[in-house]
Amino acid sequence: MASVNANEANAIVTGHSRGLGAAIAEHLLARGARVLGLSRHANETLAARFPDKLEQQTLDVSDGAALQRWLDTGALGAFAGAETPLLVNNAGVLQPIGPLPTQSVELVWRAVAVNVAAVLALSAAFAQATENARDRRILHVSSGAGRKPYAGWSIYCATKASIDQHARCVALDRTPNLLISSVAPGVVDTEMQAEIRASSDERFPDRPRFVDMHRDKALPSPEQTGGRLVEYLLSDVFGREAVFDLRDFLPA
Repeated sequence: MASVNANEANAIVTGHSRGLGAAIAEHLLARGARVLGLSRHANETLAARFPDKLEQQTLDVSDGAALQRWLDTGALGAFAGAETPLLVNNAGVLQPIGPLPTQSVELVWRAVAVNVAAVLALSAAFAQATENARDRRILHVSSGAGRKPYAGWSIYCATKASIDQHARCVALDRTPNLLISSVAPGVVDTEMQAEIRASSDERFPDRPRFVDMHRDKALPSPEQTGGRLVEYLLSDVFGREAVFDLRDFLPA
């Protein structure tokens, strides 16, 4: 498919209130897209800057019943009924960190709900609501952790691997006018990185490497990475690979 004109796009972005999600939403809005942000908290900064382009829905996507109630209102379909609807599954959690015997069962359930169940459910609802669109796109914000195992990250790695495989299978379905890509954005200087640095070497043996990257200022900002993700999402090469590494994207 051709590249997307952001002025014609309606984009749903989960976890838009901070970090990478806020940056993705900001870049889409700045390019002229309408954005519906789904998050536990509103983004007042973006609301003030883009009052006519940003809609927000306060929603904890880990609450499956609440997510289903919202979907049942038809709000997603009403918003996504554009010629070029986009879905960015960005919301994600890192915890629990640590070996299996240390993991909180409650946090395991939450991680699977946010990182996997909500992504798959929203993607299915989005596909159903946009069947008449000429160009519709789904971007899963994945991680290199879905492709490489890390001690202490069994839950995070497993959940990111799950959405990678989901994208591969959806791509094989060849649903008309639907492109999908699960994208590893690389390491980004977000609150998730602060969580990593605040953990212990016992729970996450690779922690010193992330501490060193932060110390050496080797982490790109959410704004930098968010901009590259939006460029890729709108480009004519989006979806050629169901599982993609953003570092391999060379904008025109």
